[in-house]
Amino acid sequence: MIVVMKPGSTPNEVAHVVALVKELGLKEHVIVGEERTVIACVGNERFKELQRVETSPGVEKVVPILAPYKMASAESKKERSRIELITGRPETSIGGRRVGIIAGPCSVESRAQILEVAHAVKEAGAIGLRGGAFKPRTSPYAFQGMGIEGLKHLAEAREQTGLAIVTEVMSIDQIDAVCEYADVMQIGARNMQNYNLLSAVGEKRKPVLLKRGLSATLEEFLLAAEYIMARGNEKVMLCERGIRTFEEYVRNTLPLAVVPELQRVSHLPVVVDPSHGTGKSHLVPAMSRAAVAAGADGLIIESHEDPEHALTDGAQSVTPEVLARIVRECRRVAEAIDREV
Repeated sequence: MIVVMKPGSTPNEVAHVVALVKELGLKEHVIVGEERTVIACVGNERFKELQRVETSPGVEKVVPILAPYKMASAESKKERSRIELITGRPETSIGGRRVGIIAGPCSVESRAQILEVAHAVKEAGAIGLRGGAFKPRTSPYAFQGMGIEGLKHLAEAREQTGLAIVTEVMSIDQIDAVCEYADVMQIGARNMQNYNLLSAVGEKRKPVLLKRGLSATLEEFLLAAEYIMARGNEKVMLCERGIRTFEEYVRNTLPLAVVPELQRVSHLPVVVDPSHGTGKSHLVPAMSRAAVAAGADGLIIESHEDPEHALTDGAQSVTPEVLARIVRECRRVAEAIDREV
């Protein structure tokens, strides 16, 4: 349920409604929009009791949210969210008119490697650097990442380039370290329904890039985002990275129709991962252009200076030269739909 305040309602009126909501045993989330303030009320459904709030000063109406995801629903916030990857740096935003590009290798392999790629993706036009310090691998014998040392290399890359750092957190005990060195916590597809991890991430105020599970429905995807938002972290970006189907010509099937559908039912920014979405580097340029045409708010692309010798996911990584071409092509597509890259 949401309490919609009248335009021009005062902070005291909002505080009074918040107090009433708490009296009912509900958790309040105040969402300040461009025109009015909305108070989302989360907890056991007590709509009849909440209706008494409708007579409070400054309240316009009380509306039930029909979707099972409350905070993530477009019903709770009419304006689309815009999230700064680095707080106070609007040029690092995902959402709004600009399409943000995040790029970098699947894994941090060495200091020299990540610094070289960071400068290359910055020159190509990216706003964020991706790179895994902790890697979830199907085989226990595969490269598992550089851990804390990798995080330190990523932080140095940010100091040199100004790029926002996006890296995966795999377990609760990694959260503090990732928050110390990185700007965005990525939740991988395998952890989309790790509810303990989602709740713990929700306790932080760092932006979160939440990847869709390999077989997750749209509703399950949004309910995973709800776990994070219900704990107070509203800086969530939804990442479509492909789903598992019967097809074998791609690693995963990239369902781009989910982009406008997510934007219809939710206010959260939508990022597309054409690298995991296809698993083939030769398909990444075309699917990047298609994602921008479909309305994606951002792209996250794997880029490696030497894909043939990459320790992880070399087959789906593009070179920095190809990345620069992708950005140029996406700029032209974005202009055609009144956006920019």
